[in-house]
Amino acid sequence: MSGPAISSKLAVLLRVSLFLAFGYISLQLLASLLYELFGLLVASVIGVFAAATIATALAIRIYERGHLADIGLRWTPGSGRNLIVGLLIGIGATVLVLVPPLLSGAAYWKPAESGATGIASFVFMTLILLFGAAGEEMLFRGYGFQVMVPAFGEAATVLPMAVLFAAAHAANESVSPVGLLNTFAWGALLGAALLRSGDLWLPIGIHFGWNWALVVFGVNVSGFTMRLTGYALEWRISPLWSGGDYGPEGGLICTVVVALLGYLLGKAPVARQELVLTRTREAEVS
Repeated sequence: MSGPAISSKLAVLLRVSLFLAFGYISLQLLASLLYELFGLLVASVIGVFAAATIATALAIRIYERGHLADIGLRWTPGSGRNLIVGLLIGIGATVLVLVPPLLSGAAYWKPAESGATGIASFVFMTLILLFGAAGEEMLFRGYGFQVMVPAFGEAATVLPMAVLFAAAHAANESVSPVGLLNTFAWGALLGAALLRSGDLWLPIGIHFGWNWALVVFGVNVSGFTMRLTGYALEWRISPLWSGGDYGPEGGLICTVVVALLGYLLGKAPVARQELVLTRTREAEVS
């Protein structure tokens, strides 16, 4: 490998490192304030979204002289289609994970012991889940991910970012080795979704659709307990399969479904778009 090529890769790694540092510092500052005002859930979700927005805005302005929408958030005729396809994939994945156990008697619904219900609570929790999905996608499939692809290749970008995505969930309540493995697999799937569509709308749709449907079904999401209805889902099978208190993401049923989604993603009717950052970097590398 030539000297200029090595220097180019090091420059990209420096930019990605600074982007992640911007995000980490912003999250630490914002999460403490939000936790005192609104509690853990809002601090975690809104903190990540705000930190990802700040880090992206700083990095893309300093290094690219670009705009926030350049990370795949531009709205085009294909954006709505990709968002809807993503929602259907995410909700469909939840159905595949939870409906067979419900039909077979391996799981059942019971009245929830806690949690607010009603239209206002439903809208609030839906927005929380949407901001959470968008924030995590901006952080893990946004600026840093997209500038790495031309320099290191798709696999060498998807896999390390999936590891970081799993590591970010390592301190969540009730996390398990299977949960971390599945979170890594979800990170890889969402990275592949970005590359498949050329925008962030597809992975945001998948991420939000999955999380939202899990809450509708009454199960935990990555260790967080949230309620959109007055019911919770209980299991009659081992946590190794169900995920236990971490939620379905901690179980082997989810492992099988994510593997199936990897195949189905290649068949999805996605509108192909162009990532501005990846195109610009490819021109620089060539």
